[in-house]
Amino acid sequence: MPVAPPVWTMTRALVLTGVLLLVATSFWSLQLEWRALLTQDALSNAGEFLSGFASPDLSAPMLVKVGHAALETLSMSALGTLIAAVLGLLLALPASGRFGKSLEVTTGLFLNVARSIPELVWASMMLIAAGLGPFAGTIALAAHTTGVFGRLFAESLDNSPPEIEASLRINGASATQAFLYSRLPQAFPQMLSYTLYRWENNIRAAAILGVVGAGGLGQMMKYHLSLFQMSSAATVILAMLLLVAAVDALSFSLRRWLVR
Repeated sequence: MPVAPPVWTMTRALVLTGVLLLVATSFWSLQLEWRALLTQDALSNAGEFLSGFASPDLSAPMLVKVGHAALETLSMSALGTLIAAVLGLLLALPASGRFGKSLEVTTGLFLNVARSIPELVWASMMLIAAGLGPFAGTIALAAHTTGVFGRLFAESLDNSPPEIEASLRINGASATQAFLYSRLPQAFPQMLSYTLYRWENNIRAAAILGVVGAGGLGQMMKYHLSLFQMSSAATVILAMLLLVAAVDALSFSLRRWLVR
């Protein structure tokens, strides 16, 4: 008599089939014209456009401007990430269910809304409220990243082993003391790793936010590209690449140091 396959196997097969159908439907509905990428005109236009980046402007005045913009981008990402880490930790406490189910649902809904709105949309709203400049970009990064951190930090707290906290409570420690001396120290390394990783992402996001007027390297790149000053734009792009590479290397080294 044949044995029915396990339920979990059938579920995985159904999910995989649904994903494959979704991918196939996506290709069919978008009507992508791949041959248009390889036409003579497309290749010629792309080559002409890229040739303008072959000789970046390395003059002293340009390097000073790019350096200032790079520091502005770095400051936006660092401050936005720091603000989000503090707010995310504060919101992770009710989101992890430590203050009741109703507050958990409300906080979870707020975090979902905060992280579902992209940084560019946050920046557009902040530009209306605060005007052009890095302040709007910093708040936009903080708003989106707070939603991300709140969710990740809450899951870190939920996944921490509860035995140590329960042992402290049994031995007379208060709920706050047990949390500070058991649950939080256990989850802190993972929270710090999340924070460093999101800082890497926010460096890239801060560079893009400048395109809508939030300052930094992105604003410089938009300005020079709009004037077709390709050599100056190439210098800005090189600065972006160097800044991202430096932050990636620093973050990687810090994460390696944490897991030792």
